[in-house]
Amino acid sequence: MKRPTMADIAQRAGVSKVAVSYALNGRPGVSASTRATIMTIAKDIGWRPNNAARVLNSARARCVGLALCRPARTLGMEPFFMELISGIEGELADQEYSLMLQVVADHPKQIEVYLRWWGEGRIDGVFVVDLQFNDQRVVELEEMHMPAVVIGHPCESRSLTAVWSDDGAATRETIDYLIALGHRRIARVAGLPKLVHTAQRDTAFTQACGTLVEHVIIHTDYSGEEGAYATRRLLSSPSRPTAIIYDNDIMAVAGLSVAQEMSIIVPQELSIVAWDDSPLSQVVHPALTALTRDIPAYGAHAAQRLLALIAGERVPAFEDQAARLTPRGSTAAHHDA
Repeated sequence: MKRPTMADIAQRAGVSKVAVSYALNGRPGVSASTRATIMTIAKDIGWRPNNAARVLNSARARCVGLALCRPARTLGMEPFFMELISGIEGELADQEYSLMLQVVADHPKQIEVYLRWWGEGRIDGVFVVDLQFNDQRVVELEEMHMPAVVIGHPCESRSLTAVWSDDGAATRETIDYLIALGHRRIARVAGLPKLVHTAQRDTAFTQACGTLVEHVIIHTDYSGEEGAYATRRLLSSPSRPTAIIYDNDIMAVAGLSVAQEMSIIVPQELSIVAWDDSPLSQVVHPALTALTRDIPAYGAHAAQRLLALIAGERVPAFEDQAARLTPRGSTAAHHDA
């Protein structure tokens, strides 16, 4: 005879296998009535847990999850996430943990993936990146009682532990530097406006520029294509900026290429600053002035706190070091003709 499975129970109860897993393993996430129905069906059809699976179930999965709402084609080209993941992986490996990574289309799909992984006992906790205002992922993870670390500002992390850095301070330092060089028309080629860190950088940029500096912000999807398009718009303007700050190094390199294509000399006629320094910022000519931080350490600090949460510890929010400006050849003093 065929051994009864959780799939058989799910079919009879008219629920998902994840719901069956929750009910049979005593996890929250299903109603009392659904749990009772599932337990009754399991008893009626003679379901018994597999001994090997039960041994595995009683232990931790020794794996954590990260689902990214980014196009796979851009993820591989973005140094920030590669360095962040390397820092996470390094810390996890030291504790004999692994990372389960998946690219998803949107937040509902991300929540579904986390729910499935958690219900199937495949992970012990998760990371949340690209935090948004009123982020539904945070609410869902709170309800699931899953250990989770938000890599983002604690203003929107609710009860979840946050690991973050002060993007406002880094933005102000950059504007002060450019103003000291004589720049009075500064543009910001920013990322997605729905992200918390983008909004915080926008606010700090606007406040730091104040009334002394003409300023403009163009939002993009972080890709080189949109960074190039935004740069062409800015440099074709009658009052083109004398300095541009980009939200990542990919866009900054694309912007440098556009300036060279338009015969605008960097840094004599245009200064360029890239957020999140990387080897890419240093191999172009001129090398890019950049906002530098230890991104692998940032990932390691997030992993340390997630492992502590999994171990049952209370873990407060952690403020990492803010990015610091590293001047290179792409910025110089500006004097109006």
